[in-house]
Formats: sequence, C-alpha cells, structure tokens
Amino acid sequence: MQNPSVAVVILNWNGKHFLEQFLPNIVSFSSCYDADVQIYVADNASSDGSVDFIHKNYSTVFVIQNKENGGFCKGYNTALAQIKADYFVLLNSDVEVTPQWLMPMLHLMQSNKNVAICQPKILNYYQKNTFEYAGACGGFLDNLGYPYCRGRVFETLEIDHLQYQNAIEVGWATGACMCIKSDIYAQLGGLDEDFFAHMEEIDLCWRAQHLGYTVMVCPQSTVYHIGGGTLPKNSATKTYLNFRNGLFLLHKNLPQKYFFCIIFIRLCMDGLAGLKFAFQGYYKDTLAVIKAHFSYYYAINKIQKKRRLYPKKVNILQSKSIIWHYFILFNKTYHSK
Repeated sequence: MQNPSVAVVILNWNGKHFLEQFLPNIVSFSSCYDADVQIYVADNASSDGSVDFIHKNYSTVFVIQNKENGGFCKGYNTALAQIKADYFVLLNSDVEVTPQWLMPMLHLMQSNKNVAICQPKILNYYQKNTFEYAGACGGFLDNLGYPYCRGRVFETLEIDHLQYQNAIEVGWATGACMCIKSDIYAQLGGLDEDFFAHMEEIDLCWRAQHLGYTVMVCPQSTVYHIGGGTLPKNSATKTYLNFRNGLFLLHKNLPQKYFFCIIFIRLCMDGLAGLKFAFQGYYKDTLAVIKAHFSYYYAINKIQKKRRLYPKKVNILQSKSIIWHYFILFNKTYHSK
C-alpha cells in the first residue's frame, strides 16, 4: 500500500500557550510514520505572537496566515485550499497526541475506500481515563437530532474501560481531531462557513453520507483534548451558535418525510430551554436562544438553496430519544441507552 501524503493542520487563534505545550509532540512524532506527514498551522490573525513563536522554534512547520478570524469553518477552508495532500487532519491546538495516534486512522481509511472521515478516541487531558466531551468515541444524533457520543451523553462522561474499542460507523466525527480524504473535502465544498463554529463537522459528515460515503471512529488511535479553549461552556455566544447551528444542520440535511415534524418539535424544545435558562437566572442564554431563532428564520431561504444541493437525503438519526433516556429514565451512559 503506497505511503499517503498527510497534512496535519492546526487552526490557531491566540493559542500560543497551546502551541508551546502541544506542538513539540506533534512535530517529533511526525517523523515516525509510514506516511509523508507535513504540519501546518493555520493562524486566524492572532495577536499573541503565535506566528513569531512558530517561525522562531519550528522551521519544519508551515504557517498559513489568514487575514481575519473567520472562525473554524472559514479558517480551515482558506488554509486547506492552499494545501495539497491525500489526507487532511484537522487538529485542535489544545490536543495532546500520542506516539501512534495517526497511523491507525490512515490504515483504516486506506483499507476501506468508502470511508471518507475518521476520528480517534478522544480522552480528557486532565482525567486521562475519562472520555472527553467533544467527540468521545464517535458521535450520533438521536431521533430529534440531538448529538451524543459513545462515552458521552449530555454532561455525563464515562470512564474508558476499553468498552468501545471496536472501530464502527458513526453519524459524525469530531472536528477536534478529524481525518478526511482531501478529494472528498473538495467534493463537499469544505465546511459550511455560515456555521462559523460548532456543529459544522456534523454537517460535513452528514453531507458526506448523502454522497454514499461512511464515517468511522478508530479507537486504536488515542488523543487527549483539553476542550473549551476558545469558548467556555457557559458562554452565551456558544449557546447562540449551538441553538442556531442545530437548526441549520437539521434544515439542510433532514429527509423530507421527517423534516416538518422534527423542526417543529425542536423549535418548541428550544423555547422550553430558553424558559429554563430564564428561571435559572441565565438571561444572556435566554436572549441567545431567541437570537438564534431569529437568525435561523432570516437564513431560511439561503439554507433551502443548500438543501437542494443534496437531493438524495440519508437519515442518520437514531431511533431513540436521548432526552427521554437521560432525563426521564435516568440512563446516563451510551451503553444504558
């Protein structure tokens, strides 16, 4: 099997402290693989000296300087358009890689030509026997389109007892560490920049499945993720993006037979969530939910045009409600679902 060319691309925005901490391992391990691995840092107009730090300390790392902070989606699209490789690895700056983190994913993807996207097992950097929120061991969407993972359901993070060591097809792979075939990334038109950040990787994976490709998790590869490096969990901006992008995601990708019912229920559920935030005193989050809905209504015509690009819709929703199982039946883990 021919050695592939791989571009490991780290998107950075004022993350010099993460680059200082995690770039050394990424660079040192890259020479150990049976692949042509090049490392890039795509910098989203940082002002913290990140670019100077790389130039001064890592002559083998290529730097692509984006003119503005266009978010996760535009930052990657701009950078990847300038890179030629067989595979792109989108890697968060706050991820610690392990010595053999890359090759198991590449072997899996090379052995199955239909696999377009793959992620490793994502564990918590601070509790390394625990799954991490962003991706854990492969993502799914429940029957209303709410995301959850093997190893993570809502805020419950499981201990890794090697219970999810089988490589399986999943609904989505995390953007924290995602390997994707470059020709398929181009075929899909890259990440949807209207998402800016959050759930854009789920949209990308769903669109790949509309075209007949599969998405997998490779637990034989492990990385450790800090998480929340750009937007903390209690950020109203994050609330806005999650609620808005959840509606964008479903409107673009749902098969027609489920479309109106699920969108209507999600709008109602969002309203209940907004009321819950208000009762808890999180008024900025309530306003963020309202703003998210108005942003969705304003963008409907644009989303509808994107929806028509994939006339053959694949349903990746699971049959059960994760909300029912988690909050009513108190089944807190993936296995108990």
